[in-house]
Amino acid sequence: MGGNETLHMTEKELKLKLNELRRHPAETEVFEFKEATFNYDFNKLGKYFSALSNEANLKGTPHAWLIFGIKDKDRAVVGSLYRQKRKDLDNLKGEIANKTTNQITFIEIHEILMPEGRVVMFQIPAAPKGIPIAFEGHYYGRNGEELSPLNLEEIERIRAKGVLEDWSAAIVREATLNDLDEEAILRARINYISKFPDKAIEAAQWDVITFLNKAKVTRKGRITRTAIILLGKSESEELLSPANAKIRWILKDAEGKERDDLIESCPLLLAVDRIYTKIRNLKYRYMKEGTLFPDEVDQYEPFIIREAINNCIAHQDYTKGGRINVVEMEDQLIFTNYGSFIPGSVEDVVIGDAPEEHYRNEFLATAMFNLKMVDTVGGGIKKMFNYQRARFFPMPEYDLSGLKVKVTVIGKVLDMDFARTLAKKRDLLLDEIIMLDKVQKKKNLSDTEIKHLRTKGLIEGRRPNFHISSDIASRTNLKADYIKTRGLKDDHFKKMILKLLDKFKQVSKEDIDKLLLDILPNVLDEKQRKNKIRNLLHAMSKKDKTIINQGSNRCPKWVQVR
Repeated sequence: MGGNETLHMTEKELKLKLNELRRHPAETEVFEFKEATFNYDFNKLGKYFSALSNEANLKGTPHAWLIFGIKDKDRAVVGSLYRQKRKDLDNLKGEIANKTTNQITFIEIHEILMPEGRVVMFQIPAAPKGIPIAFEGHYYGRNGEELSPLNLEEIERIRAKGVLEDWSAAIVREATLNDLDEEAILRARINYISKFPDKAIEAAQWDVITFLNKAKVTRKGRITRTAIILLGKSESEELLSPANAKIRWILKDAEGKERDDLIESCPLLLAVDRIYTKIRNLKYRYMKEGTLFPDEVDQYEPFIIREAINNCIAHQDYTKGGRINVVEMEDQLIFTNYGSFIPGSVEDVVIGDAPEEHYRNEFLATAMFNLKMVDTVGGGIKKMFNYQRARFFPMPEYDLSGLKVKVTVIGKVLDMDFARTLAKKRDLLLDEIIMLDKVQKKKNLSDTEIKHLRTKGLIEGRRPNFHISSDIASRTNLKADYIKTRGLKDDHFKKMILKLLDKFKQVSKEDIDKLLLDILPNVLDEKQRKNKIRNLLHAMSKKDKTIINQGSNRCPKWVQVR
């Protein structure tokens, strides 16, 4: 079957493939048999995933196989009881993805019921071109039948496959200067001079072709795919076919329904501005530490919006034929582009602060740098994190699964404890902030991260229910801040109760407890929170006269006064 095997293989095809592998005289670097009669160590499974994925890349095969329920030596079927429930097998995909480069996971996990017992066949994708696959930050390979670290030469061989051909640098033979947009070229000149002011006088003397060559948009006067993407007329996009050079903006309401959209094509240099102006960058108000007056900021730092869109343009895998998407929701922006994240780990880029050596579209990235569209690779991403840090907002969230890059930027305070910690502990390192950001988002922490945060007294609780330490909350004057803003918060909670009544007409004390208990300030214990709710209801019924109890004192039934 070779390269035509897919995740849709029939049981007959799977049995044929299994028997083919069993007949092979010895295990190779791209398949492995394990008995796994009852269970199998997860960390070892992850190491084999990394090793087999990397070896499949090096051997030029589309995928590799790890097979449970087969003896290694005589290839006899012994059957495996590993994760017998299908749900548990499917969960394994996410568990592996959480610890691998770009969250790559199994193509599929197949089960075959043989007369001798159950066989589990893990279909592992080959590492993408240019991207070796790590498990928990370490690269693995095979030395014959033995599991071993992937050596440096093999790592470089995999990486080299991604940079041998730069799609963005190719010449579009039928294209001429007439296929480029005059307004886009003028804007490109302005941006170039702004980026390199020392060349302003010299650049003023350049004709169009000389300028485009100097800016590395064209090659020896010939029109490249990069030139069409950034500066081409809208109708010139067809010269890139079947590639797609479009950005789509979508506006969604609180229920996720599409309310508006816009599709922009070439020249993308100008399209970025048009997409940017569509985004409603509303004002966000929150209580600034140490004052009774609310602070007001834009939901999104303009740099973050432009950087995220331009990164999508620079790193899009145009050979996939997809569009770049910008989805605007009530309190977040989502940016997506096709293509794996070549640096492998966002943390490495942000914390390591080292520029990547390999690029998917090196020619395009260079041109965008020269035209002041992007910072050096990695530098812009780190700035995005620091801008969010400065306003106490959640860190940008990267989802690298499915050979796409999805970046979510949240435009509000998600957890006040997190915000207050950033406000008071200015000495926190960026990697520590990223760890705490995982806590506020209820994301999994590694054992190393848990140990570090516990040692510094930054978190409390048990896995998986960690929360930011109450010690931090007290050190950041949380109690004083609560007292200062109590009146404002009471109004907010009362409005929430009225909204609940608008929706359900009549609610019980238990309904209101469910609504408010988890969001009342952390300085209050459970008894104090219940008293707080009781006081709110008393004030609303006796003083505000906005609600009335139509039940008994023991079993109240609250309704809104109309």
